[in-house]
Amino acid sequence: MPYRYHTADVFTSDAFGGNQLAVLPDARGLTEEQMRSIAREFNYSETVFVFPPENSKHTRKIRILTPESELPFAGHPTVGAAFVLAATGEINLDGEETRIVFEEGVGPVPVLIKAANSHPTFTQLTAAKIPAMESDKYEPAALAEILSLNVDDIATQSMSIEAWSAGVPFVFVPVRSRDALERSRVRLDAWERALKDSIAPDIFVFVGDGEGVVRARMFAPIMGIAEDPATGGAVAAFAGYIASRSDMTDGMLRYSIHQGVEMGRPSLLELEVDVSGGAVKAVRVGGASVLVSSGTLHVP
Repeated sequence: MPYRYHTADVFTSDAFGGNQLAVLPDARGLTEEQMRSIAREFNYSETVFVFPPENSKHTRKIRILTPESELPFAGHPTVGAAFVLAATGEINLDGEETRIVFEEGVGPVPVLIKAANSHPTFTQLTAAKIPAMESDKYEPAALAEILSLNVDDIATQSMSIEAWSAGVPFVFVPVRSRDALERSRVRLDAWERALKDSIAPDIFVFVGDGEGVVRARMFAPIMGIAEDPATGGAVAAFAGYIASRSDMTDGMLRYSIHQGVEMGRPSLLELEVDVSGGAVKAVRVGGASVLVSSGTLHVP
């Protein structure tokens, strides 16, 4: 049975950078096992399967599969699928700004598509869930061992290791230098002992790189992802971590997150956090994407 697909590089303006994504614009008729097999066949961080919406007020229903599991929400598949559907004419653009809604496991996810000359140039999701801090406590020595670092590489004087979630939980680990970030390597034996069965088994390592700029890496062994070039779901959760440490009580926090550099797939994720009365009210994550390929899958 033939199924059309497209691939894109997400959170980048350049082909062969960013985070790879496969999108099946019409996945009706596929079984659960077929979808899992297709996700393993592409072997990207995520593959998106698109269906008609259950609510006619929404644009599409999407399901997001990694090579090992299904996710209720993820950032690069959400903004990437919106870009792909707009770039291939599956979604009609309404001038310079088009607003759509995807049905995902976490609920309805609004997406803004910006366009120029009838071509999408930037897509931005609004997180369906406000980031929330998880309750696990983490020892710096254990995370240092998992990341093949010295405990002194972990920046625990001004920051702390915390787990946050905006639909999918991540543990956020601040390091002292870009050098420490670059040296980070996951030791699976240490990860299995200390983190595999925790609330947040996926690790987002980061360092400040200037005012409003962050360099980051994300490791997700439990998802079958050794390292991810760009992780919108983690950045959405990171908004809670950032806002909890900000002096701003009302206004908008803006951050640029550079990820995937060490992998040779540089990515740029733009984060906006609306804060009112000291509380996070909305989180938006966006970036550019590039269409890379289109073809047909022959599914037995």
